[in-house]
Amino acid sequence: MKNIQAKKKFGQNFLKDNIIVRKIVEAIPKNSNKLIEIGPGLGDLTNLMVKYKDVRAYEIDTDLIDILSNTFKNEIQSGKLELIHTDVLDIWSKNSTLYDDKYDLIANLPYYIATNIILQALQDNHCEHIMVMVQKEVAQKFCAKVTNKQYSSLSVITQLQAIESKIIFDVPPESFDPIPKVMSSVLYIKKDRTKKFDKEFNKFLKAAFMQPRKKLSKNLLSVANKVLLQNIYKELDLSDNIRPHEVDASLYHQIYNKVIHNERRKD
Repeated sequence: MKNIQAKKKFGQNFLKDNIIVRKIVEAIPKNSNKLIEIGPGLGDLTNLMVKYKDVRAYEIDTDLIDILSNTFKNEIQSGKLELIHTDVLDIWSKNSTLYDDKYDLIANLPYYIATNIILQALQDNHCEHIMVMVQKEVAQKFCAKVTNKQYSSLSVITQLQAIESKIIFDVPPESFDPIPKVMSSVLYIKKDRTKKFDKEFNKFLKAAFMQPRKKLSKNLLSVANKVLLQNIYKELDLSDNIRPHEVDASLYHQIYNKVIHNERRKD
């Protein structure tokens, strides 16, 4: 391990297991897409990736930028690696994309910001594949199917936005320095780039899963009135006792469209 302390404010846990690093790189989709890395850290994953493809890496930590700039001096000069010192969320906020052509996101993400980054990548139309290391619990939420206990708003969004989503493999805490308290997983999502991400639908889903153990109809009262919901339930032949985890993605979309249609009609 290089002589640097992980910073809690950036949620840093450096991946030190070379076997895991190699497994990630071997699983990278075989295509001509650019590789984008968020939070290269000490460059262990970057080191193998640049031997496979050109990489653009975003790093927020100034100390790590100095280390990476020195470690990858030759790769930066040759154009194999483009190292950008910034908060990647600022780039998405300003440009809506991390690259102006098709790319695949490959990264070991900080736990505290992983969900936000994956959602941003789902919205970024230039991103085609997402392969990221995250907390296992988060990976399960993105991959869960209807009736699974991990099924959530993230599951619904992924099913509607993706062609495929799965956990490739788990990564034990001992593979990192410092050692986290949780198991990690490598999450893979192949997006359907013909689908558009609807931020309002995302808000609707958050309301639907606000209290997962309660009836869905109770949760949806925050976005629709009782009479409207009764009519929608009748149209779709839904039981009033149905819970959020019992409704599949396509049915959520139908409910949402009927709520939105009613709102537009009032306007």
